[in-house]
Amino acid sequence: MTPLEASIRRRIAQAGPMPVAEYMALCLGHPEHGYYRTRDPLGRGGDFVTAPEVSQMFGELIGLWLAETWRGMGAPSPVVMAELGPGRGTLMADALRATARTGLHEAARPWLIETSPVLRAEQARRLPGATSAERVQDLPDGPLLLVANEFFDALPVRQAVMKGGRWRERVVGIEAGRLTFGLAGAAPGPPAPEGAVREWSPASEAVAAWIGSRLAEAGGAALIVDYGAEAPAAGGGDTLQALRGGAFDDPLAAPGEADLTAHVDFGALARAAVRAGARSWPLTTQGAFLERLGIVERARALARAAAARSGPAPSRTARPPSPARDGAGPELDPVEAVVAAHRRLTHPEAMGTLFKVLALTAPDAPRPPGV
Repeated sequence: MTPLEASIRRRIAQAGPMPVAEYMALCLGHPEHGYYRTRDPLGRGGDFVTAPEVSQMFGELIGLWLAETWRGMGAPSPVVMAELGPGRGTLMADALRATARTGLHEAARPWLIETSPVLRAEQARRLPGATSAERVQDLPDGPLLLVANEFFDALPVRQAVMKGGRWRERVVGIEAGRLTFGLAGAAPGPPAPEGAVREWSPASEAVAAWIGSRLAEAGGAALIVDYGAEAPAAGGGDTLQALRGGAFDDPLAAPGEADLTAHVDFGALARAAVRAGARSWPLTTQGAFLERLGIVERARALARAAAARSGPAPSRTARPPSPARDGAGPELDPVEAVVAAHRRLTHPEAMGTLFKVLALTAPDAPRPPGV
């Protein structure tokens, strides 16, 4: 039994079964035993790999998106450049390197929104000029450029099951000495077949509404990259999943020791932002977005540089660091590593289709690149 499971059991014994959203929030954010509070979960030594850790190409292209979008805003100065859930700071570091000659650096004030003390320490090492905060609401006033890569999938979701002709909220309780899922009182939702599962995330919609309000009031743009769908069906299914040791696990098996995520409802995010005053642009896939931004040309340039550095038949130990990073698979020839990273980021059978890109802007802003 994990330390957090013992705490959850005491909470259930005192107050009864807890909603899935409360369980998820505790597993990820408990101040002592929460998953993100106690470890660096990224890379080969962790439980998962995000796009910035696959290749520098991802962060570089996001950086160029930020610079071009900033120019389309009229190049305001100063501008708040923020990332939600920045992990090790890899994306922001690559973005800043790619935009060094665009003029954005002189105007931008980098901010990192992060709750993990472990990751904040790594971010401070990589990005000593950035300011850290725990909530998006802590960002200073002014025009905003915001990126959220694999942030919303980790925000808590509520779940309901259609049982006996009505929606009932799914909860976590104890049965036969084990944590188990059960059903509680009535929950909202449209008609659906018996046994259907519905998910929604008030926490995600609240953040999207804040972003929308800020863009409407001060100007700017936001880019949300994550896995999910534009319009899940009313009974779209249970997408709550746990990753532990790089493999899928039972979400109830090891509270605080596994990463819990759920698919993002992009339609709900867009509607929340639009209600708050922002403009939502058509959802696109990560693969199409990166192709439009020029990932093919960037991959070719990296491959040529890698081939030039390697020379004829170099020894494996003499090769420079690969442009493909943690989680790109077994050690590869530098050129092969670029090809593998490009495929992983853009191919439909990898991250290219599952991951979507949602752009939000001020209501009168021009269409941002790539969407």
